[in-house]
Amino acid sequence: MALLSSVVPATRIGKAVLACALSSACAAFMLSPFLFGHRVDDDTPASTVTPPAAHDADALRASHLDAASAAGATLNDAPSALTSHAPQAPASSAAASAAPNASPTDPHIEFATVDSSFAEAMQRLGVDANVTNLIARSFASQIDFRRDLRKGDRIGLVMRPASGAQAVQNEPLAVRVSRGGTDYDLFLHRDLKGKPFYYTADGLSDKPSFSRYPLDFTRVSSNFAARRLDPVTHRWQSHDGVDLAAPVGTPVHATARGTISYIGRETGYGKFILIDNMPPYQTAFAHLSRFAKGLHRGSHVRRGQLIGYVGQTGWTTGPHLHYEVRVNRVARNPLTVMLPDNSRLHGQERKRLAQRAKRLAALMSAG
Repeated sequence: MALLSSVVPATRIGKAVLACALSSACAAFMLSPFLFGHRVDDDTPASTVTPPAAHDADALRASHLDAASAAGATLNDAPSALTSHAPQAPASSAAASAAPNASPTDPHIEFATVDSSFAEAMQRLGVDANVTNLIARSFASQIDFRRDLRKGDRIGLVMRPASGAQAVQNEPLAVRVSRGGTDYDLFLHRDLKGKPFYYTADGLSDKPSFSRYPLDFTRVSSNFAARRLDPVTHRWQSHDGVDLAAPVGTPVHATARGTISYIGRETGYGKFILIDNMPPYQTAFAHLSRFAKGLHRGSHVRRGQLIGYVGQTGWTTGPHLHYEVRVNRVARNPLTVMLPDNSRLHGQERKRLAQRAKRLAALMSAG
């Protein structure tokens, strides 16, 4: 004890060391590094020090975040990396090369080149017959798929990914038909009842449309009738259209888009034009004085196009146009028959469609 007193300075620290030395347990603790040869000093590398157990979770999070960064994870991916405590497998090369914002639920575009028909191309794209017919009807006022499409024309669809074991895909979000250097686009919209139809980017539906009257007339000189006394033949028979009185030479216009299936003279009708419009409609124009130039059987005409002039050829008692509308080849009253008509979205519906159409059109153009 005298030895300890002589070597320990008379300071506060020295007194503390002296007091500790008086305890055998404390002395054993202090001498243990020298007895067993273990030293921890400032030369020990930091990487060899085992971190306290309380920080294991933080270390795992940090390592996962580093792994995510090495795999090309974006900032949006970081939260998912941070919340996972289990080691993660390295990202595959396909995932690493994918676009950062790509998602398996994003719409995608598919293309097909017309080979034999529109229906056959749509079938190759995985679209069922009902949806194909809906799209064909939607395009009816712009494109007649039976006559206008040619081999090599292109069809593009923006599709939702098929879900589960779904055999066929839903209606396309957008449709583009490219023919003759021109693109025709339509975009899916559902009404309040969920019924689908397709609209142009400005909210106009492409439903086939008719004008009610083919000319400016002065009066209806004879109405549609199932039975009437013909003023020329003096026999009772049906009158399958309406007679619209007008001066000779008054222009006559097609009331809907279609294809001329007959142009020429017809007994009783005089100079006569029959137009096949979108199914199931046909329109007929009789007693013309002359036809517009350039028309022939097979000519495509648009709504409002000049097709002829009022006359009084055939069986007639005065100048007028005899006008018929046939539905499934059965004559209907042109003044009352229900005709397809364009409709337009309004307000917020139209605005939302325009915004969606802009994105979808850009996607189709990028494809």
